Formats: sequence, C-alpha cells, structure tokens
Amino acid sequence: MKKIFAWSISAALAGFLFGFDTVVISGADKALQEAWGTSDAFHGSVVMAMALWGTVIGAIFGGFPTNHFGRKNTLLGIGFLYIISALGSALVNDPVSFAIFRFIGGLGVGASTIAAPTYVSEIAPQKYRGRLVSLYQFNIVLGILIAFLSNYLLRNTGEEPWRWMLGVEAIPAVIYTIFVVMVPRSPRWLISKARNAEAEKVLLAIHPDSDIKEKMTEIRQQSETKLAGENIFMKKYRFPLILAFLVAFFNQLSGINALLYYAPRIFEAAGLGESTALLSSIGVGVVNLLFTILGVVLIDKLGRKQLMLIGSIGYIISLSLVAASFFLDWGGLSVPIFLFLFIAAHAIGQGAVIWVFISEIFPNHLRAMGQSFGSSTHWLLAAIIPSLIPFLFSTVGPAYVFAFFAFMMFLQLLFVIFMMPETKGKSLEELSEELSIKKHRSF
Repeated sequence: MKKIFAWSISAALAGFLFGFDTVVISGADKALQEAWGTSDAFHGSVVMAMALWGTVIGAIFGGFPTNHFGRKNTLLGIGFLYIISALGSALVNDPVSFAIFRFIGGLGVGASTIAAPTYVSEIAPQKYRGRLVSLYQFNIVLGILIAFLSNYLLRNTGEEPWRWMLGVEAIPAVIYTIFVVMVPRSPRWLISKARNAEAEKVLLAIHPDSDIKEKMTEIRQQSETKLAGENIFMKKYRFPLILAFLVAFFNQLSGINALLYYAPRIFEAAGLGESTALLSSIGVGVVNLLFTILGVVLIDKLGRKQLMLIGSIGYIISLSLVAASFFLDWGGLSVPIFLFLFIAAHAIGQGAVIWVFISEIFPNHLRAMGQSFGSSTHWLLAAIIPSLIPFLFSTVGPAYVFAFFAFMMFLQLLFVIFMMPETKGKSLEELSEELSIKKHRSF
C-alpha cells in the first residue's frame, strides 16, 4: 500500500501545479500591465486569460495522448509543459510571448485533469480508490494556498518581483517530473496494448494477495470486447456520458469558480472594506483546504453519493443565506460566514467527488475519452460563468445571482437522489458492466 500511495501522490502532484499555476498569476497582475502598458481589454483577454484557454484546449484534446502514448508518458509531458511555461513566462519581455508561454502551462493544467485521475483510478485498489484519486483535488487546493504564500514572500524580490513569482513554479514542476519517472505504467493501459507481462508485474505490486491471473483475465476480457471505433457517444455509453456531463455541469453552476475568482469583489459588495475583503479571501482558501482533507478521509467510508448529498444540502442552505443577506442587506460578516459554509459544502462534496467519480464510470478503453469529456464540460463552463459575474452583479445584482445558484443546487440534489449511482467499493470492471446501457435502458 505504501508503494501505491507514493505513486498516487506523484501523479496527484500534477494537481498541485494546476492550483499553483492558476493562482500565481494574481500576484503579477498589475505589475505586468504597468510593465508593458497594455490596455485593460488586451490585458484581461490575452495576458491574463490565455492560460485558461490553454486549459480548455488541453482538456478537450488531452484524452488522445493519455490513450495513445499512455497515462505515464502523458503525465511526464505535462511536467515538461509546466517547466517550459514557468521559465518562459519569467524570462520574456513582451506580452505576446508571455501569453504564449502561459497558454503552454494551461495545456498542462487541462491535460492533467484527464491523465492524473485516470492513472490513479487504474492503479488504486477499489477499497481506497476514492481517497487516492481525491488526492488530486487536495493538491489543487494546496497549490492555490502555496501560490498565495509564495507571491507574498517574493513580493519584494529583485527589480521585477513578478518574474520570480512565475519562475519559481519550475522548482515543483521539476520535482514532480522526477517523481513521475519513477512510477509504473497503468496496468489497464498495458493490457489494452497487449503488454501483459509488464501489466502482471504492476498488478502483483498493487494486489499482492489476490489471484493475479484472474484479475488479468477480468481486465483483458473487457479490453477484448471493445469494438473498433468505439466512443463514449455510442448509445450503450449514454448513461455514464450523462452522469459525467451533469456532475461537471452542476460543479460550475454552484458558482464555485465565480466565488474563487471574485471573492474580494463579492465581499466588498457586501459592505466590507478592501483589507477585510482580502483577509476574508484568504479565509476561503483555508476553509477549502480543511474541508477538502475531510472529504478525502470520508469519500471511501461514506461513499461518493453520500458526500454529494451532504454537499448539495450545504450548498442550498449557504447560497440561500448569501442571497438573503443581499436581499435584506444584513451586512457585517454575514456574507463571509455564509460563503465559508458554501466553500465547506463544496470541498466535502463536489470538490472531493468530481474527479473521482468521472474517472470511475467509463470502461477502461474509453476512460481517458470520458475524463476528457467531463473535464472539457467543466472548463468551458469555468471560462464562461465567471466572465459573466461582473456584468450580472452590475445589472441584476448579487442577490439574484446567488438565488439562481441556490436553485441550481436544488436541481443537483434531485440528480444525486434519483440518478447518481454509488461507485464506492466496486472494481472498475464491475462499474463498467453496471453502468452500461443493458442496466439503464431508459437512457
């Protein structure tokens, strides 16, 4: 188990770089615009947003290398993308080159949301799979906090501190890449490529007390039954496809990324001063980390569905209270407190579950494609919804925005109760059989 944990942590460090890369730019925001004298429109849509569009592209197309070249090779490629992006962003002297290197880093972020959960789900024993895959989400949250801390510590370094802020990411990127070199390949991917001797060695390390021949046969049978040209959009895979879409859809319709991107703006709209708003934003990060840890601990004990039920109820209560605070002008610290509750509900529910659940519900030969579909849905909505927040706040007002998010979480609760299956404690092959069209003819 120690080996599996070490391999899982190594792959999950891609999540740390995801979180770090996403947030580190915040420390360089104003300095970059001042250094190059760019307009607000160019700065926002090109300099700052290019990494996000790289993430969308990486999520859409990341399934191909994950399937064709393998989970491990894709994870290695992601490490090199992060290294190139960090060093390039720190050394360039013009905004266009900077945007290109940030785009390269975004490709790594998007691809990591496919390769890392897919890899860990395929090496993890079913008893601990949820906990091990959710380490990816934990590392995202940890990376966000470390990026904030790093920016603070480097704020006065050299004549252009922003170069150090961005360049320092190369250090964890190199460490991650070295760690990934030492992990084995996914046994399920090896079997799909008829590299059975290699797969048997990995499976023996993962399941030392099991009948490896029987396990090999089970995995091989599923791999051999696939049809040429199969894809996740075929009728028999409609149910897992709908599940992946709805989990990703509701994840963003909770408003989570809107809050993370605009926390200071939201707190100031609630009547807090600028300094108090920034302090409250740090509180969001701390609460996110603590409840993510709790979600990691509970996901294999309570199950994915139970955590989603808890999270959905927490979402509805907290978002309704935030909306009421704006409608009734409660003021004070009511909005930060209710939003901390919202973050806690997200971290223990959707935050802990999304990457685990999507990585479990597709058959082995389509897992990377299914992960890509869910991840792409997530990132497209993550690009669209936060971009609408300033406009919506200035027109309809934050009260109605949060009321809408609360209503969407009521719909998520119905989805969890009546449609979402429990995947805890089942092998990936069992889940593939259970979620096929044979068992869900109505879809």
